[in-house]
Amino acid sequence: MSDHTTAELTVSDATATATSANPSQSDSFSKVRKAIQSLSTILPSIPPSLSSSSNPSFSLLHDPEISTHISALLRRSSAGAGDDNLCRWLYEAFQSGDPGLHLVVLRYIPLLAGAYLSRATLRRPLAGFEAVLLALYAHETTSRAGQPVTVNVPDVFLPSLYHEPTSPAKSNSTTLNLAVVSPTLEPHGTVRATRRARIVGVALELYFGKINEMPKSSKIDFCEFCTVWAGDRDGHHNLRSDPSQVGDTDGGDEVELGTHIPLPWELLQPILRILGHCVMGRWANDKEVFDAAKEACRSLHVRAMHDINAKAILATESLIRLGNNMCFEMELPNGNGCVDPHEIPTTNVITLN
Repeated sequence: MSDHTTAELTVSDATATATSANPSQSDSFSKVRKAIQSLSTILPSIPPSLSSSSNPSFSLLHDPEISTHISALLRRSSAGAGDDNLCRWLYEAFQSGDPGLHLVVLRYIPLLAGAYLSRATLRRPLAGFEAVLLALYAHETTSRAGQPVTVNVPDVFLPSLYHEPTSPAKSNSTTLNLAVVSPTLEPHGTVRATRRARIVGVALELYFGKINEMPKSSKIDFCEFCTVWAGDRDGHHNLRSDPSQVGDTDGGDEVELGTHIPLPWELLQPILRILGHCVMGRWANDKEVFDAAKEACRSLHVRAMHDINAKAILATESLIRLGNNMCFEMELPNGNGCVDPHEIPTTNVITLN
């Protein structure tokens, strides 16, 4: 009996067990089972533990072997074409509507968006990448129902938050306290150069919305691509995948990058939110993600200075200062090497700056 056949039988057994225990999960297990079977025809191998897992979507999200194989395929120079089987799998997994498979697709958005933006300026057909990005964009467009994403901003003309009125005023002045986090989305069926940043930005917004559930390696991939997108003064970069992870199946594993990657605010805004999360993760003692995020912030700050982008300069400099403050707090002799920014310090010393 082949490995794929054994895997299918094992997944079927796990599905039957889950269905009998909780019938409401039968549809989800069926979708994940089909997704794993389909993925087994694309990847070199599927770990046996994935097939026998009681929570296959969670295992699919965090399994290091699956991550290695998929990351290697996305980094190939031929990835993203219209006949790319992995892009087709990601598209179908997201269109399945299963929340667990949604997380799996979002987990690889940093790699997919990174490879796409890095090569989009080369004017090569990347229909596979664009199909996945458009699926995420269409999902979010439908979810918002034509409404922008807004937040209430405190009125700076009032002495404090405690002076805010308990009931909203009847005048239109209350609309001045609304800040638009993400503007209204217009339906798009294709990706054009003028829409590219907006469509990719929405995909990153979805990623940020689930970032607490993303593995550490996914966040590091994102930070590394931010450094690539920032570019140097001449705009030249080489991005190579690990030769031990990618076979020379398409004439080489080097990913050729464009000379200049536009970074408008509609793309920078979700990027900075994700980096902010990674920087704040330092207090959770996640040094590897923190270091990658700080390097990305520095690179983007240099890029913002070069582009004379005032908003980006202010935002990246704020993240750099935040990272420096987090480093300082981590060095304090508190016994456990970790500081909770929400904890009230217990000290009798008052410092006046």
